[in-house]
Amino acid sequence: MIPLKNPAQIQKMREAGALLREVLLEIRGRIEPGVTTRQLDRLAATLIGRRGARPSFLHYNGFPASICTSPDSQVVHGIPGDTPLAEGQILSVDGGLILDGWQADSAFTVGVGKISEQASKLIEVTERSFFEGIAMAREGNRIGDIGHAVQACVEGFGFAPVRKLCGHGIGRQMHEDPTVPNYGPPGRGARLRAGMTLAVEPMIAAGGWPVHQLPDGWTEVTDDGSLCAHYEHTIAITDGGMDPEILTLPGVTLAQALRGEGAR
Repeated sequence: MIPLKNPAQIQKMREAGALLREVLLEIRGRIEPGVTTRQLDRLAATLIGRRGARPSFLHYNGFPASICTSPDSQVVHGIPGDTPLAEGQILSVDGGLILDGWQADSAFTVGVGKISEQASKLIEVTERSFFEGIAMAREGNRIGDIGHAVQACVEGFGFAPVRKLCGHGIGRQMHEDPTVPNYGPPGRGARLRAGMTLAVEPMIAAGGWPVHQLPDGWTEVTDDGSLCAHYEHTIAITDGGMDPEILTLPGVTLAQALRGEGAR
C-alpha cells in the first residue's frame, strides 16, 4: 500500500527537507583532500542534533553512522572511516534525518579537489538524469516513466544505471512503497497520485551496471571497479499534472533545475 500525505503532512516533510538541505550543504563545503569521512559523519551528527532532529541512518538495521560516504567505485552505503580523502577522488554522500516524526533523504556526489573529465561528466549526467526523471513524476503517469527517463538520459552518454538498487517511497518511514527503479520500460508500475512522496535516486556507473556487496555487509561497489555517482532528493507529487515539488531542494523549481539554476 502506498501512503498518501495530506497538505499538513507534506508541510512537515518540507520542513525536514529544508533542514537536511542545510546540513548537506555544510558537509559539501568541508569536502577536500585530507579530510576523513569519519570527520564528515561527526559533523553531520552534530548539525542534525543541533537542529532538534535525528539521523535516519544511525542504527538503521544496524548501520553504524549518521551518513553514508561512498568514494569512487562504491555505489552506496559506504561506512565512514579514517582514511583521508585524496585529490582526484569522487565522493558520494547520502544523508537522512527525522524531524517531528517525518523523514527526509538526499544525496550528492562531488569531486575531491581536481578530478578527471570523465568523473566530472559522470557527476553532471547523474544529476541531470534525476531532473529528467522527475520531469515524468506527475499525477497520472507511472513509476516506470521516471526510471525510463533516467535510463535514457545516462545511456545516451555511455553510462549505466545500477539495477540492483532503487529509490523508494518515504514519509514516516525511511522506506515505504513504492520501489522507484532507475531503468526499465515506460508505462509500468504504480500510477502516480497527488500526495505520494518519493526518494528518487539515480546511481549511475561509468562502466557496467552489475554491483556487489562488500564483506562489511553494507557497502555496494561496481563489479568492474568503475566510478559511480549518486544523486537523490525527496519529492512530492502535486495536483493536476503539475511538476513535483522537490522537498529537499527548497526554493528551486524543476524548470530552474533543468536550466542549471541552484540545483547542486
